[in-house]
Amino acid sequence: MLVLLIFIIFFHIVSAALLFIATIDNAWWVGEEFFADVWRICINNTNCTEIGDSFEEFSTLRAVQATMILSTILCCISFLVFLLQLFRLKQGERFVLTSIIQLMSCLCVMIAASIYTDRRQDVHNSNLNYYSPTLDGSYGYAYILAWVAFAFTFLSGLMYLILRKRK
Repeated sequence: MLVLLIFIIFFHIVSAALLFIATIDNAWWVGEEFFADVWRICINNTNCTEIGDSFEEFSTLRAVQATMILSTILCCISFLVFLLQLFRLKQGERFVLTSIIQLMSCLCVMIAASIYTDRRQDVHNSNLNYYSPTLDGSYGYAYILAWVAFAFTFLSGLMYLILRKRK
């Protein structure tokens, strides 16, 4: 049982780390001479522009920013609730609250990545050129990590739902 508990804790910490990296790192959309994420656009690694209210075209990025931050916060809260329930629950009870919070984190990261994907497809299909390198890039590793974090948070949410506290 101790090995299973260590595995679950490790899995949850990896999920949180993936969410932190995907939220913070600047590699959601990359090209030969630029990279962009939900926070800023950098051209030639020197000219970085924060995405703010001046970019009206990127208003949907606010939703992506908010849901990624919420997902990361919920994942951390879920871990703390798990630790509290680990010592407070009676034997045989399930970690339902932990599971619900972790599945909400999963839902938030899915919404963020889906909005970003949809926004990126709209820009590509409409041939709008909000900033010059938009069309000549591909999804970066932070975007892929967001989808991997979705899978990890979903699996850990299910593990908590199924897991019963045993000796």
